Parts: sequence; structure tokens; C-alpha cells
Amino acid sequence: MRSTLALSLLSFWSATVNGYANPMTCSGTCTNAHDPALIRRDDGTYFRFSTGGKIAIHSAPAITGPWTYRGAAIPNGSKIDKAGKNDLWAPDVQKVGNTYYMYYSVSSFGSQDSAIGVATSTSLDVNSWTDLGSSGVTSSAGKAYNAIDGNLLYDGSNYYMNFGSFWHDIYQVKMANPPTTVASGATSTNIAYIPSGSHAQEGAFVYKYSSYYYLFFSVGQCCGYDSSKPAVGGEYKIQVCRSSSASGGYVDKNGVACTNGGGTTVLESHDYVYGPGGQGVINDPSLGPVLYYHYVDTRIGYADGQKQFGINQLSFSSGWPVV
Repeated sequence: MRSTLALSLLSFWSATVNGYANPMTCSGTCTNAHDPALIRRDDGTYFRFSTGGKIAIHSAPAITGPWTYRGAAIPNGSKIDKAGKNDLWAPDVQKVGNTYYMYYSVSSFGSQDSAIGVATSTSLDVNSWTDLGSSGVTSSAGKAYNAIDGNLLYDGSNYYMNFGSFWHDIYQVKMANPPTTVASGATSTNIAYIPSGSHAQEGAFVYKYSSYYYLFFSVGQCCGYDSSKPAVGGEYKIQVCRSSSASGGYVDKNGVACTNGGGTTVLESHDYVYGPGGQGVINDPSLGPVLYYHYVDTRIGYADGQKQFGINQLSFSSGWPVV
């Protein structure tokens, strides 16, 4: 009893000192949750989509679980004829009208021969998804960007796709309505870039709160911690910039442009949480804004297949998201 109390107090002290609350309790299948995408159906059921298993689908009656594996979203692999069509990455799921759109990445690690695919469903359930192939967001060697990590954004008038990983980092392009393909004549524009080092920035997700659009992204090394752990601070962390316009002008808390290395840290390694990233934000009817992400629990293991599903409430009371 004393030992349990001591550990609880130590955990609370560590979280307080570091300024970050530890993840809320997760029950059921909370492992192997790399690059989660979270959405709540109108009947109150939560669905989690994640990298691997041809986009693994889990569902739960509450945001904390218990999470149950349901199957693959695209069991036959993507129609996109590129390397990685059977190893799909980084899903993003949004509801447009009465249809759910899922965007996913087709690529191989470190390659620019990439595309963002799209599939649709009216229910979110396994065996309900129709793969439409490429969304028109593609890249090849020599491009300024890598067409992975797609995130759909609607500003009330237009749809945009935010995407990108390394190279010149994060871009945005206008999408057609409905958002199955790039809008006619649209060109991609840079909205976030780290000009120094390896340009380790990816996983864009934009969330509207009050009068600002908040651009969340992951910075650092995402994977392979069990075999090639980065130098301290080189692992994933979550940062943010904001803008009054969906299409750009994002700056961090100090006013530094996101296109010039700006980024205010929202969540980083602390206590037993290591390398949080692959994030998104959902407006939960009971909890309000919730940050969701994957992370390594150092008490369990560092392998990619051991990534845990993390959730924390967010406060925007200062004008900036705080865990």
C-alpha cells in the first residue's frame, strides 16, 4: 500500500514538475496505436484508426475505452500502385455531410514516391469502406514536399489538405467539393518549415478554436526507438502554431513564423511518456478539446508495435493549447 502510494505521489510530482499531465487511463486494446485518428459517431461510439494492418480500426463506447479491434479498413490494400500500397500509414478521418472520408498515405520509408489516398464510408464500420485511390496529392523525387500525413480542413467555405513530412516540411493545397481530389488549378503552398537540420517535421493537424486555427505537428524522430534511440530531445514531440486564417500566416507563441522554424511545444517526453506525436484534436462532448496521440510507455517497451494511445484534455484559456 505504501509502495503504491509512493509511486502515485512520485508520478504526480514528476508530471507537475514537467508541467504536463500524464495520459488519461486507457482500457482495452491501447497498444500499437501509431498515428491515431479519432472520431465519434453520432450514436456515441468512438472509432480509432491507426497505421498498420491496412489501417486498423478499433472502437469503444467511451474515449477512454475499452477499445476493441474490429479489423482492417482497406483489407485488400490501396488501388494506388506504389510501394507501400499494402502497408498504409497515417490515417485522417473526417465527416463531410453524411459521408466519412478517410485519407491515408502510400509510400515507403524515406521515399518521396508517395501519394495520399482516400476512402469513403457512411458508417465507419469494418467492411463499409470504398477505396477511391489517389486524392491527387502526390509527390516524386525532386519535389519540395513528401505527400504523406494528410489532414483535411474545412474553413466554412473551402476544403484544404494539409500534408508533408521532412524535405520542405508541411504544405497545404485546396481540395474540390466533395474533397475526393485536388481542386482544379490549385497549387501547394508551404505553411510550416524548419530551415535547419534534417527538417524533422510532419503530421500536420489543424483544429479551429474560437477565432484561431491551430496547426499541430510532430517534430523529431518518430520511430525505431528500440534499435536507434535518438539523442536526448531528438525524439518526437508535439508543437503548435496558430493563425486567424486557415490558409496560412501561422506563428508560434513568440510570434515566430511557422515557415521559419516557429513552434510552441504542447507535449514532450516526461515521466514514463516518451516521444509523443502523430497527434490530433477532437472536441469531446464531455471533456471539451482533447489531444490524442501515440507515445512510448517506458515501463512497457520502446518498439514501434508497443506505441500506446494517449489522450489529454486541452485548455485554451491562455489562447494557446495547454495539456
